[in-house]
Amino acid sequence: MGAAIEVIDLGVNNLASLVRGFRNVSDVEIRTVAAGTESRGADLMVLPGVGAFGAAVDELQSRGLDDLVREHVASGGPLFGVCLGMQLLADASQESPGRAGLGFIPGQSIKLEASERARVPNMGWTGASPGAGAGAFSSLARGTDYYFVHSYAVHPEDDRDILAWSDFDGRPFVSGLLRDNVLGVQFHPEKSSFGGQRLLAEVVEWALG
Repeated sequence: MGAAIEVIDLGVNNLASLVRGFRNVSDVEIRTVAAGTESRGADLMVLPGVGAFGAAVDELQSRGLDDLVREHVASGGPLFGVCLGMQLLADASQESPGRAGLGFIPGQSIKLEASERARVPNMGWTGASPGAGAGAFSSLARGTDYYFVHSYAVHPEDDRDILAWSDFDGRPFVSGLLRDNVLGVQFHPEKSSFGGQRLLAEVVEWALG
């Protein structure tokens, strides 16, 4: 059996495509975890998310999942945040003032600025340019487009935490983060065709070291 993957279930997102995406790219044992007491330990923990930042924080806390995720990371376990899950890796978000994120990567999420040419939320296909820490993720250097649905983007305090950049209305935003054993992407790799599948395979390889 390959890697053991636990996907955090906040009760508001459809996890089927993400679970299927991981199963398609690697020999994995994958299970969903909806409460802190359900974890059996994993080589990789995945934190997906949709909806509002504050509501996701509430679900994490009420289900005991925030402590589970913190313990996993503190023990050296790899964590992968997807979409809102990446925003939850940071300290806070403009969307929910006064609500604290997990704080693994210093920074906060800021709302994208709409214009006559570009509406918010940002929905559709956009490329990603690799940052300095993207060596383990060669798919980011292939000029691949990924599927985005979001209104906020993380502004990390340290540029060294930037895994990837993307563009919205001619302005760059951070679309990937990496610090030690904590990884996140703003886009949906499970909905991003072959490029997303390549990235998911690389995430499993990264987790296994």
